[in-house]
Amino acid sequence: MELKTKIHAEDGKQELFITRNFDLPVELLFEAYTDAEIVAQWMNTNVLKLENKNHGGYLFETTDPMGNKHRFNGTIHEMQTNAFITRTFQMENTAFPVQLEFLVFEKVTDDTSKLTMHVIYQSVAVRDQILQLPFAQGINMAHNRIQEIVAKNK
Repeated sequence: MELKTKIHAEDGKQELFITRNFDLPVELLFEAYTDAEIVAQWMNTNVLKLENKNHGGYLFETTDPMGNKHRFNGTIHEMQTNAFITRTFQMENTAFPVQLEFLVFEKVTDDTSKLTMHVIYQSVAVRDQILQLPFAQGINMAHNRIQEIVAKNK
């Protein structure tokens, strides 16, 4: 089965681009990233903090099947409703350094939208390590959940 979320990673670069078209209005897609209840559902996580504003921040905590807790945090540097979010992302207690993410939300039609994520890593080696994980499957699964959860609630 073809993955709907596309990842473009050019050799030798410390960045990648993630794109996905959704059968959701841009307002609902943006809300999936900014409403704590919706984020908790599609990420299957506890949202401990989500400050949707310039210089805001977030903290999520997930429990794996073996009962271990994992935290993810970042700073929301800049955002514009229904247009973009610029943020950092860090997986706590891992060897992976902070990454910089530019999320762009685009209206395609009244009922469809596109998300483009430009992710910059500290180095090519770190980016390549991330790509060795089941990264593509994970981001596709998460985006599929956004589509299902938000479409069900609209």
